[in-house]
Amino acid sequence: MLVVRPAGSADFDSLMELAELSGRGFTSLPEDEPTLRERLALSEASFQAGVAPPEAWYTLMLEDLETGVIDGVAGVKASVGLKRPFFSFRVVTLAQSSPVLEMRFDHKALVLVNECAGWSEVGSLFLRPEKRKGGAGRLLAQSRYMLIGIEPQRFAEMVLAELRGWFDDDGSCPFWEHAASKFFRLEFDQADLMSASTNGQFILDLAPRHPIYTELLAPAARDVIGKVHRDGEAARAMLEREGFRYQGLVDLFDAGPTVAAPRDDIRTVRDARRLRVKIGEDAFGEEALISSTEVSRFRAVRAPVLIDGEAAILGREAADALGVAEGDYVRVKA
Repeated sequence: MLVVRPAGSADFDSLMELAELSGRGFTSLPEDEPTLRERLALSEASFQAGVAPPEAWYTLMLEDLETGVIDGVAGVKASVGLKRPFFSFRVVTLAQSSPVLEMRFDHKALVLVNECAGWSEVGSLFLRPEKRKGGAGRLLAQSRYMLIGIEPQRFAEMVLAELRGWFDDDGSCPFWEHAASKFFRLEFDQADLMSASTNGQFILDLAPRHPIYTELLAPAARDVIGKVHRDGEAARAMLEREGFRYQGLVDLFDAGPTVAAPRDDIRTVRDARRLRVKIGEDAFGEEALISSTEVSRFRAVRAPVLIDGEAAILGREAADALGVAEGDYVRVKA
């Protein structure tokens, strides 16, 4: 059985391995030991209410209980853009006309904005390539919304997700090469690491202050604005099924799209029910997403459950994975 649980300091080696597997452009998983150790420490403090709620960053690990192997990682930031700006490019249409010539033109342009300050963010979703079938990704992704649904007041009314932008087969990033690098004058990997491991002041110092007309960009860069990485299409589909929608915002470095949804309209947050546990020795009923109901003891699994009124009848294996006993409560998303 697979279980999603809070990350801890003992997960460093597994988290570093996943960071190495994630490849270029996965900003939230840098191959940097101090950054990853700090993230694990912050996650432990967040689950134990050891930090102010807006500063919390919850990191979740997908563990195979039979082998003990960590197969994936995901995260939820309680808020972004408060201590450091959360910059994006907004894709806008600028209209220009000449009555004398009786001509009108619409120009697409990129404008630097900080519109998402205070929003929560779901992200860092990554699985081992061999685990991307069979529902593991869906369990890991939806577990973030089950966590949010336990105590919604810990999170903002709007929730965003950034999707990795397009990279060519040779590993190059067209938008970076032809547009963003002209302002930052760094290698992509260097800028990516600095974005994840510093306070982001270099972005504030160097990012363009004026609109960038996309018609002036090389076609290779223009054509990938808002385009999702080939490995991110499944993640985008899952987000859209939950109610997330493209917001006209793209990443500064790779032009990947930002999607967002009102917290209380996210499908899993909205539809999960709080039910009392009954234990059955055998697993039966329809498979559902099930989680515990305390943030500090969060667990989530996908397992058979029989809903009987206000009760959820679970098999022994699922109950043990969740750490719940007869009479406890769980949240169930059928």
